[in-house]
Amino acid sequence: MEKNEKNVNLKINGVAVSVPPGTRLLDAARAAGFNVPTLCYLKDICNEGSCRICVVEVKGARSLVASCSAVATEGAEVFTNTPKVMAARKTTLELILSNHEKKCLSCVRSGNCELQKLSLEYGCDENAYAGETLKFAPEINNPYLVRDNNKCILCRRCVAVCNSVQSVGVIGPNKRGFFTNIGCAFNKSLDEVPCVACGQCINVCPVGALREKDDTDKVSAFLADPDKVVIVGTAPSVRVGLGEEFGNPVGTDVEGKMVTALRLMGFNKVFDVNMAADMTIMEEGTEFLHRLSDKTAVLPMITSCSPGWVRFIEFYYPELLPHLSTCKSPQQMFGAIMKTYYAEKMNIDPAKIAVVCVMPCIAKKFERGRDNQAASGYDDVDVAITTRELARMIKTYGLDFNNLPESAFDNPIGEGSTAGLIFGATGGVMEAALRTVSEVVTGKTLDKLDFKAVRGVQGVKTATVDVGGTPVKVCVASGLANARTVMDEIKSGKADYQFVEIMCCPGGCVNGGGQPVRPASVRNTVDLRAERAKAIYAKDKSGKLRRCHENPIVKTLYADYFGKPGSHKAHRALHTSYVKRPKFK
Repeated sequence: MEKNEKNVNLKINGVAVSVPPGTRLLDAARAAGFNVPTLCYLKDICNEGSCRICVVEVKGARSLVASCSAVATEGAEVFTNTPKVMAARKTTLELILSNHEKKCLSCVRSGNCELQKLSLEYGCDENAYAGETLKFAPEINNPYLVRDNNKCILCRRCVAVCNSVQSVGVIGPNKRGFFTNIGCAFNKSLDEVPCVACGQCINVCPVGALREKDDTDKVSAFLADPDKVVIVGTAPSVRVGLGEEFGNPVGTDVEGKMVTALRLMGFNKVFDVNMAADMTIMEEGTEFLHRLSDKTAVLPMITSCSPGWVRFIEFYYPELLPHLSTCKSPQQMFGAIMKTYYAEKMNIDPAKIAVVCVMPCIAKKFERGRDNQAASGYDDVDVAITTRELARMIKTYGLDFNNLPESAFDNPIGEGSTAGLIFGATGGVMEAALRTVSEVVTGKTLDKLDFKAVRGVQGVKTATVDVGGTPVKVCVASGLANARTVMDEIKSGKADYQFVEIMCCPGGCVNGGGQPVRPASVRNTVDLRAERAKAIYAKDKSGKLRRCHENPIVKTLYADYFGKPGSHKAHRALHTSYVKRPKFK
């Protein structure tokens, strides 16, 4: 590798490498072509140096060093695979296994477990250090997540993402030494603390200690019930995440195969929640224009599509709840429309309709049970499952996913605009809203539909947009630490935004807590958020229907049923309310 005078020059296993100052030995080794295993380290999230799996030998050092925390120094000679290093890693792995519940055959992460993979690679004996083990009762007291500390390896990735990325910080290490375990303070359960149900802890867990509540049996029961009309709706991000569960590259769009799989599983109708995203923009855009013209209205208006974000503001900023749009999320609007308009149109008793939503999010499992989410008198949504749960069902149903033919969503509700599709990426809701609001206000067609100022994976983005001669300052934030920054600005009166989009998960729904779990070896080298979002924007760019208000089914829904955006009937079915939540029970 070519030397750079400003860089640090060293050798990794005899290979000369030149890296910028401050580069971790872990990354220097990768630059030289050598992968060093890790269990606790995650780029930009966790750098505990506690697992000791990434140890390497440095010439002249008295002991092995953790390559995730040690930095490259000029002239250093580093060895990543000497007998001493390999033996140390194997011993560490076997010690971890000694207090790990090894029920791999029934673990949801079997085949996608970082500990399992490394144990196989290093030829570990799972009983090498048999002895006393800790026993924990799995935590199941909430509708969205299971914590099983019998499988926890104390890597602390979940603690890091909860604290630093989401700024929620409801979990951490309890007790000390051999008795250390991860949980909430004072041994409270997650339903007793201000957990927002984002699921980012699941996404970073290297083993099966954290998983979503599995609702696939409920879905199978509906599908087997001849008296039920089972309708499924899929969120925008699912189609660009699902393929990864079947070995496809990150960001592969598998919409057509997904629709075919759902139809073969037995769903009576397979619809696209993009349609409900279009409805969200119609209602939200109308609400925003009303607030913008009413000098007594509360501004900025903040989006309400992300249930993890809604829980966050209810817990941490309840005094700012009037800023939230009253619109239900696309998932809940979808269910409401199915059991009101669609039930009436098709002459089906809404009691016989089962609505299943496939989401990139575990907070949707909580959201479906919120108050004021039953427009027909029955729950808007009966079951919400994650992208991961759908993948498991496809496998259980024996479908050869990658070889399935492609097919289209059902009509008349199947059609959604690509403006609804981009809801999946941070900034997508804002961009979809601006496309519609700008054209509604001016009565003119926009020359350019791409509002690139609100795109990208940056945590906070701001822009000023001309809406019919009125400059509107907008803000987009994703990840709750970034949301906290924006909310503090609003609370202090320093922010002069009129419209704010907040997504709970960093990068938006494409990186939701229900998306495919990828190992550190992928997360450290691939920006999952950007790659999945890229597929969504590519589809939008080539789309024929790129404005929510031009969707024919949206026009029909208002003409035949709701009257107009913001009508009394629309408010009853498509809008909701919020509550101040106590932080601790």
